[in-house]
Order: sequence, then structure tokens, then C-alpha cells
Amino acid sequence: MKRINITELLIFIVSAELTGALSRLLSGNSFEFFEILTKPPFSPPGWIFPIVWFILYALMGFAAYLIYKSDSKGRNSALVIYWAQLFLNFLWSIVFFRFNLTGLSVAVILALLVMVTFMIFKFGKINTKAAAINIPYLLWLLYASYLNIGILLLN
Repeated sequence: MKRINITELLIFIVSAELTGALSRLLSGNSFEFFEILTKPPFSPPGWIFPIVWFILYALMGFAAYLIYKSDSKGRNSALVIYWAQLFLNFLWSIVFFRFNLTGLSVAVILALLVMVTFMIFKFGKINTKAAAINIPYLLWLLYASYLNIGILLLN
């Protein structure tokens, strides 16, 4: 791998973090809505989510940077998938929290799961570390999907 360019690395990490921050901002008072919902078993307290997402966005940005720095001919298509999944991620909070559309949010998160799985496989063909870095993200999305489906069914 080429030498790490701190500025480029920070651009990727900060762009992912800003995507999450903007989504949260556009989502409205998400804690208030979340607290009144009937939640499925094993639901964490609402304050856990921003901490986990902060870490996951940083990991996503770092993984995308590794792909960006690669010389692989599949690099550009892998980054398109990365940005597409980041857009779906951005939309989910708005659909769920701003508009309270729990059914549509299930569709969005399931599409996001498919996109992230595809991204991990695509990243894996270019850089196995970049793919592995996204495994916690995929696992969190599986858990978030369980929560989202549970909330849909219980409310």
C-alpha cells in the first residue's frame, strides 16, 4: 500500500462522520421518539447509538480510504458502492425518526444490509483489511435490523 496521506484519510473519515451528523440533525428529536416506542428484547438504551455510530463511521471512512489508495481497477466501482450504502445509511434515520415510517425504514435497512454485504465482498477483492474493518458495521446492521423489525411489529 502507498504511504498514508493524513489529509486524504481525514477527508474520508470526516465525510463519513458528517454524513451521520447531518442525518441525525435532519432526523429531529430521535431520543424522544425512540423512548416512547415498545422495543424488542435486548434493546440497548438510546444513548448507546451515537457512540456506536461514531466508531462505525470512522471505520467506514478508514476502509474507504484504503480502497481509494489501492491501484485496483475495481477501486472506482467499490467506492461507488461505498457512497451508495452511505446514502442509504443517511436516509434510514430520517425515514425512521423524522417521518416515523417504521415499515419503510425496514425496507431501507434491509437494502442497506444487502449493499453493505456487497461492499464488503467488493472491498475484499481489493483489500482484505478494508473488508474486515466493515464486519462490525455489518453485524451492527444485523442487530439494528432486528430492532427495526421488532419495533415495527410491536408498535
